[in-house]
Order: sequence, then structure tokens, then C-alpha cells
Amino acid sequence: MSEARGNRIIPVLVMLIAIVAIWYAGTYFMNAPFQRDLDRRAGVTRSSGDLFIATMTQPKPTLPAPHQVATNFFENTFLRKITSNRSLIYHAGVTLSSTLLGFVIGTVLGILIAVGIVHFTSLDRSLMPWIIASQTIPILALAPMIIVVLAAVNLTGLLPKALISTYLSFFPVAVGMVKGLRSPEIINLDLMHTYHASKAQTFWKLRLPASVPFLFASMKVAIAASLVGAIVGELPTGAVAGIGSKLLAGSYYSQTIDMFAALVAGSLVAVLLVTAVDVVGAIVQRRMGARPS
Repeated sequence: MSEARGNRIIPVLVMLIAIVAIWYAGTYFMNAPFQRDLDRRAGVTRSSGDLFIATMTQPKPTLPAPHQVATNFFENTFLRKITSNRSLIYHAGVTLSSTLLGFVIGTVLGILIAVGIVHFTSLDRSLMPWIIASQTIPILALAPMIIVVLAAVNLTGLLPKALISTYLSFFPVAVGMVKGLRSPEIINLDLMHTYHASKAQTFWKLRLPASVPFLFASMKVAIAASLVGAIVGELPTGAVAGIGSKLLAGSYYSQTIDMFAALVAGSLVAVLLVTAVDVVGAIVQRRMGARPS
């Protein structure tokens, strides 16, 4: 068991080290021209080693070094009060609220659409192409439209951002659920017909249990997409809180270190959300009698 675990961890560590090394190299090459220009203006001559160190310690670098991002993330996560406007936990909590609301709405909507598509041929032929076509619209173009339209009817705050999350999250759930509801083999469907089962009985006793693995697999994609939607939704609203607001403020004031720290916070939130959905899915499937993987 320990050997198998080590075989999984070692490749991850090797990739992590390679990414950090490439990141440091990119930091040097992207920050060096600006640093050389500063030194030329100040009449300072640096050795190669001093130049390398200087590129890693710029207050507003073009590309921050990994240790700068890590320091900023640690300070704004563990050394700030949660209620502080500089706390990444506070901003992540604001984004998380709209993420979860949008995810719940999107999941329910996706399941309802999938049930309708599976049971009504007309919906499959008429609705499915439109659902697929809806995902070709860039969310960056659609988000401001949603915000403006809802603001015109006095709907502001959490709901508009949640609806943008819903737009991104319902699609994987709908597609995955359709595949799951259609996954039972013909022999099993024939067996239900032999027992004179109604469509409702076939749905609850065969189609729905068979769709559970597909549902949770699609929900893991949907929860990550919902987080992206919540962050994007914060950009056109001029939000003063949330991961999106941190990215927007960082871009205004060239605070690239703050921007990267906010991105790290968003990534960690996404990992936690996907892991939570995975754990819930494993528990549900185990209670339904599935074999542990």
C-alpha cells in the first residue's frame, strides 16, 4: 500500500518541482528587462547574481516569483482577520456563496432537463441542440448582459452572479444525466417491461440508480464551472468583495502579486469543492451498494 502511494506521489512531486523551476525562470526573463531599465536610470551596475535576486524581489513585478505569491497568500489568509477586506478567506467566502447557489440551481435545472429529454423525444430533438449552442456564447460577453438586464428589474447582489454560475454549471449536469439515464442495458429495460413496470417505476428503480455515477462525475465538472462563473460575474458588477474583485483591483493598480494570490485562493476553493462532491458521491454510491474503488 505504501509503495503504491509512493508511486502516485513521486510523479506529482516531480511535476510540481518542474513547474516551480519553469516559473522561476519565467519570472527572471520577464522581470529582467524592467529591472535593467531601472538600473540604467539609476546608474547602477549589477552582477548576474544580483540581477537575478532583484528580479525576484520587485514590489510590482510583471510576473511574481512563487515565493512572493506564497508569502502574500500566507499573510492574507492566516495573518488577517476573516472580516478584513484584505483577507482572502473573506473574499473566498463571498465568491463561495454565489458559487454554491448557482451550482444548486444549475444541478436541479440540469437534472430536470435531462429527465425531460430522456422521456420526451420532442424535447430531445428541439431542446438539446439549443442547450449545446448556448455553451458556444463566451461567458465574458454574456455576463455583462445578464448583470445589466437584471439590474434593470432591480435584481442585484448575489442572484445575478449565481445565475451566471448556473449558466455554466447546468450544461455538464444535463449532458451527464442524459447519458446516465440512458445507460441501462436493453436486457434490463426488457426485464422491467416483463414485470409490467410503469415508466415511473422504471425511472426510480432502474434509470435513476444507474445515473448516479454519471451525475456525480458531471457535478464535479459543474462545481468547478460554477466557481468560474461566480468569479466572472464579479468583474462587470464592480464588486468590492470576492475573488473577482481582488483580481480586478490588482489589475487596476498593477498588484500582480495580489492577483496571483487570489488565483491560488480560487484554485484551492475549487479543489475543496470538487473533493467535497467526490466524497459525497462515494458515500451515496457505497450506500447504494456500489463496490469501493
